[in-house]
Amino acid sequence: TGSSLDVPVSIECLGRLLNLFGEPLDGAPPPGGQTYRKILAKPRPLHEARAATEALETGIKVIDLLCPFVKGGKTGLFGGAGVGKTVLIMEFMHAVAKLYKGVSVFAGVGERIREGHELWREMQDAGVMPHALMIFGQMDESPGVRFRVGLTALTYAEYMRDTMGKEVLFLMDNAYRFVQAGSEISGLLGRMPATMGYQPTLMTEVAELEDRIMSTAIGDITSVQAVYVPADDMTGTAVSAILNHLDTRVILSRAQASKGIYPAVDPLESSSKLMDRHLLGDRHYTIAERVREHLSRYRELEDIITMLGIEELSPNDRSIVLRARKLQRYLTQPFFVVAGHTGIPGVSVPLTDTLYDCEAFLRGEFDELPEDQ
Repeated sequence: TGSSLDVPVSIECLGRLLNLFGEPLDGAPPPGGQTYRKILAKPRPLHEARAATEALETGIKVIDLLCPFVKGGKTGLFGGAGVGKTVLIMEFMHAVAKLYKGVSVFAGVGERIREGHELWREMQDAGVMPHALMIFGQMDESPGVRFRVGLTALTYAEYMRDTMGKEVLFLMDNAYRFVQAGSEISGLLGRMPATMGYQPTLMTEVAELEDRIMSTAIGDITSVQAVYVPADDMTGTAVSAILNHLDTRVILSRAQASKGIYPAVDPLESSSKLMDRHLLGDRHYTIAERVREHLSRYRELEDIITMLGIEELSPNDRSIVLRARKLQRYLTQPFFVVAGHTGIPGVSVPLTDTLYDCEAFLRGEFDELPEDQ
């Protein structure tokens, strides 16, 4: 046609499963009442953007306490294969639908079709699908589709923000596959590879996507992106390119997952730009820092405990270790979206409860309780 790709957008898209072109993948007729929007668009003017300074409570203890999400900001979930990125993303969709009555737009970029199908079915079972829209361009598609499907999903998210004025959660699984698709296209165009074999246009391509995720006076787009970390190496070129755009980084650790601690968030590596006394308030900031200190000291002493036993520690260190172990277990919780698999009903914990409990742990009020309790 000589013009760039445009997709049909309407409120009727909610609850649907669509592809890059806005065509249905769920076997139902196309949504009606449509207007068209181009997927290649410039970000909103800078003067319309609104700074993100407010926390978005998720009901997940470890995240609300140690690496709070920024309302209208960007969050990355970093981890290798199989540490629980997709499950966490599903739980956020559940939280936004239930806590904020908001809508979610999910971009499935280059992931396995099996995971996409499972996610779709589990969203239906959890009752979240009426408030969500899913756009899929999975691993079996051409690199062109995987490269642009994120922009299609973002176009729908912008439409929801501008017309509904609701809290919009934009989820992407997986941002690394977007980079990979760009690398394949770069190779097909015959460009010379740059750093570590990635495309020379890597920074521009990531920015083209990330800079459009913005909040205006009309509504917020809060973004959560899963980022696959090749070989668990956080210093990789692609990972660094995405990291630079984020407000919150949630690092999922294989060591935590292997201990059976879920969500497997690494409390010492994860961070948020909201971790500031002026933004969070004195009480939250102080509790979070003290919890981190306890967990950090426990990590330092782990080798000594393994070799010599906990009895060899000083009384002060011993009480810190025992409290840190209890805190580590306290910061786990069962999720709604996997209740069918685990048989344990999901739980959402208000931040006030988390702060009150952690304060009590640090004061030693629960020192008598055994860990498994």
